[in-house]
Amino acid sequence: MKLNVGGLDRSLRIVAGLVLIALAATGTVGVWGWIGVVLLLTGAIGFCPVYPLLGLNTCPMKKI
Repeated sequence: MKLNVGGLDRSLRIVAGLVLIALAATGTVGVWGWIGVVLLLTGAIGFCPVYPLLGLNTCPMKKI
């Protein structure tokens, strides 16, 4: 599994995931708010399974 989620993308996913989870837990939004779990996990591990399908990669390449 190759990392494909960069720093800013990871930060935004984690924040958005936490916000959605909090809103879903308090009943402010419906059940769809639990999609924040997916955002939180993809931000935490640095891999998004949809990115390779779309040909995206926000992780900067390491210089050798």
